[in-house]
Amino acid sequence: MASAPRKGKRAVVTGGAGGIGAAIAARLAADGTHVFVADLRPPTYLERMRVSRSTRCEYVECDVSSEESVATFRATFFARHDCCDILVNNAGVFASRLFEQTTFAEWRRTFSINLDAMFLMTQAFLPAMRRNRCGRIINLASNTLGSAMPNHVDYIASKGGVVGFTRGLASEVGVDGVTVNAIAPGLTRTPGTEAPEFSARGVGLDEAVELLVARQAIKRPEEPADVAGVASFLASDDAAFVTGQTLYVDGGLVRV
Repeated sequence: MASAPRKGKRAVVTGGAGGIGAAIAARLAADGTHVFVADLRPPTYLERMRVSRSTRCEYVECDVSSEESVATFRATFFARHDCCDILVNNAGVFASRLFEQTTFAEWRRTFSINLDAMFLMTQAFLPAMRRNRCGRIINLASNTLGSAMPNHVDYIASKGGVVGFTRGLASEVGVDGVTVNAIAPGLTRTPGTEAPEFSARGVGLDEAVELLVARQAIKRPEEPADVAGVASFLASDDAAFVTGQTLYVDGGLVRV
């Protein structure tokens, strides 16, 4: 039986202005959670959510890769609430490029958003979770760890760090009632994958999706809602005994 709606719970979703992050924010709001979206760009979906959802969903500008910006966001949040119950570390970037053509600045940018931001956001909100002896931390990894593809070395390396971060942190904080899990989606049509950087090596999004669907056990493209449903489960009481795990949500592509 599904958990009851999470009335009164508070969640922070990074990178929630669009794509998978927006879908997760919308799903958690539908579950009864008060959601704070931390992103650099204001999401256009929020006004529609305020009308259609019974709970509030708020946007707060934040550069999650900046220690100063995260500290400001934390202060804003805790000025109104005593604890964040659910933290979804979703913010991420990627681009298609050969390893030899990757500059150190590009490497560092990928890691700063895909991995360093998880460190900063988790340090900001974990202490209150431990004091309350309850919390859910959900990190976005990638199924590229199970079927690595070329031209994404920095992205894959950063997402490997996410899995290690998830397992290591879970082993520390479980004693205080905090669970830490990762979701590893497959290729999903979002504003990020539709950007020119995705097809920089000559493979367009439609072609890539068609190729992957042919190899999946479930023969359809992945949607942001597919990931949001898993995030909803991991944030629920039904997942209270699940921690340190990486759940692949890719239609069975890892079978290849």
